[in-house]
Amino acid sequence: MSRFTVEETNLMCIYNIGSRADLLSELSEMQKHLEADETELLDLTKTVMDKLSAMSDTEFESISVELIPDFEEQEG
Repeated sequence: MSRFTVEETNLMCIYNIGSRADLLSELSEMQKHLEADETELLDLTKTVMDKLSAMSDTEFESISVELIPDFEEQEG
């Protein structure tokens, strides 16, 4: 998932609810609640949304497995 930075991946993990379209919708909705001084998060969200918009649903599906943490793997 080298297309996305660690920060971008973390943001997607928080708001991912399944599909690329749903993730874009969730991020768009979240942006509406940001305060004017939250420019860093706003910029990060815009960058993620731009990258997601540029990819296909098939490309998103290929990386979506990486957006779901494997807690069993982390415990080992």
